[in-house]
Amino acid sequence: MNLRPLGSRVLVEPIEAEEITAGGIVLPETAKEKPQKGKVLSVGPGDRDDDGDRIPMDVKKDDVVLFAKYGGTEIKVDGKKLLILRESDLLAIVED
Repeated sequence: MNLRPLGSRVLVEPIEAEEITAGGIVLPETAKEKPQKGKVLSVGPGDRDDDGDRIPMDVKKDDVVLFAKYGGTEIKVDGKKLLILRESDLLAIVED
């Protein structure tokens, strides 16, 4: 299934946190924090300004981003959990 976000929305695949702590403790699913980092899979065309021109998006496909902890809408596609977020829900682009 191909999804193309509309407006200023982005499709993000959350990057799951480590399941084992630095001390070697295995974390159960219930103790894990909700991921706040993910990879951008698809980007919408951007919103329009008052003149009807597109406002370009700051993120692009394959960017790794940080996002608000409980932002966006979670969906399941082909067994994967994905998030549809507004660009305004993104906090930062992770640069190497």
